[in-house]
Amino acid sequence: MKTLYLIRHAKSDWSVSGESDMERDITKKGLKHINTMGSYLALRGIKPDAILSSCALRAQETSNILAEKIEFFGPKYYLQELYLSPPELIKEIIMAQDDELSTMFIVGHNPQLRELVFMLCGEHITKMPSLGIVAIEFDIQKWDELEAKQGEIGFFISPKQFEYYIPKQIRTTLDI
Repeated sequence: MKTLYLIRHAKSDWSVSGESDMERDITKKGLKHINTMGSYLALRGIKPDAILSSCALRAQETSNILAEKIEFFGPKYYLQELYLSPPELIKEIIMAQDDELSTMFIVGHNPQLRELVFMLCGEHITKMPSLGIVAIEFDIQKWDELEAKQGEIGFFISPKQFEYYIPKQIRTTLDI
């Protein structure tokens, strides 16, 4: 059994004029959302064996802060190929990973991650919001066995789900 967590980066800051897309930082709201989503993952005991992230600053920051929040100290890789690449290439990157890894976080961008969900599961997600997380489970032993439309969505969550109500178990881990 293999599991992927496709994670869109936290809300990015567009306030600095002249800043390249690769250099955009995350907002204060984005930081808050990372804490909320990280608390959710920690509460569920979800930790990857590795994190693969786009090399864009906002994706790297999302990966680093999320890893800290869930107390993950394993390998993190920042890949140019995860920055705005077609879903077929992202799938190839996943398929090339070590089979010892059973669970991976892929931190990237829209619309590529939304399209990857469709490719891997056949499920349409109309919008993948900032810091949306889709868990996909595969009944395979090796990553190179990954085929289109064979994944099953375990869950799809986003920060908006915690906007009006944050469960007590998560609230106690936040600085609010």
